[in-house]
Amino acid sequence: MSKYQFAISSGPESVRQAGVVESDSFDEAVVLLGQKIPVQKGDSLEIGVTGFPPARYQCVGEMRSRPIWIPEGRLAA
Repeated sequence: MSKYQFAISSGPESVRQAGVVESDSFDEAVVLLGQKIPVQKGDSLEIGVTGFPPARYQCVGEMRSRPIWIPEGRLAA
C-alpha cells in the first residue's frame, strides 16, 4: 500500500483538512477521501506521494454523493 499525503482547501491558503491516506492506487485514494471528508463545489484537493510534486484538483460538483474532481486549471465542459 502507498501513503498519499493530501490537503483539502476551501480557498486560497485555507487548508481545511490535511493528512495521509493509505491505498493500493491513486484513484482509490481519491475515492476514499471523497467518502471520508465532506467536500463541496469549489474545494481544492492536493494529493501526492513523497518525492513527487502533488497533483491538484478542484471539485466541480457531485454525482451519486461523490465529488467530481477535475485537474486544477482546466474548465469543466
